[in-house]
Amino acid sequence: MLLLSTPALAASGKEPAPAGTFDGAPPQYTRFSARELSRGFLALAFGSDLLIGKRPKGIRRYDHPITIRVISGGSVERGAAMKKIIREYAERVPGLRLAIVPAASPANVEVRLIDEKHFNAALVAAFGAKVARRFIARTDPQCMTSVKSNAAGEIVHSVSFVIVDKGDAVFLDCAYHELLHAFGLSSHDQHNPWTTLNQNRMVGYLSVYDRALLTILYDPRMQPGTTPAQARRLLPSIIKDRGLAAAAGR
Repeated sequence: MLLLSTPALAASGKEPAPAGTFDGAPPQYTRFSARELSRGFLALAFGSDLLIGKRPKGIRRYDHPITIRVISGGSVERGAAMKKIIREYAERVPGLRLAIVPAASPANVEVRLIDEKHFNAALVAAFGAKVARRFIARTDPQCMTSVKSNAAGEIVHSVSFVIVDKGDAVFLDCAYHELLHAFGLSSHDQHNPWTTLNQNRMVGYLSVYDRALLTILYDPRMQPGTTPAQARRLLPSIIKDRGLAAAAGR
């Protein structure tokens, strides 16, 4: 009897970390199977460490153009670097319609740049002592993002706190990590070796893998409120139509 099997495509196309990130940043893979992308999306797009507002049963994301403001603070000026990172997301993720507005203007997303010593106090001021204590005790965070959404899964407001005074590695890792949360990839996966949203890794750039997951999230078919079961049915066609499994590194 002759048995033939075709193994699933494993992550491949390993490349060094892109220029501009911190020294020692990990390399990345640039090609993934549909299964690897689907698994990552389902793990990261549902659930959250800190959710404010009604808990929806499905996808959370913005359903309109997103305004974002950077509120600079702390002892190291990182405002220009943060805005550069935001522009990278806007340019590289299809469907993610981002516009940076002045710090004094209302915005859908707030990015607050602070020193580490002010982190706990900033959480208490933003969310109250009870919520802040519970979150800190559960996650021991270095940076954090709160996502407020309505029952339909539409994100109403996101606030990210990014540490600026612990060196380039911490700043870059937090900046890229927290924006993924702010836009709707709200969970973590410590078993995923490719995503920035693995808290056992420091990445410090927008990886091909995470860019692919955000592209899936902001595909018009992946609407706010989409349930896990509905997402499983949509994922094959979105990944195929976007060419994410075959040409994720292009």
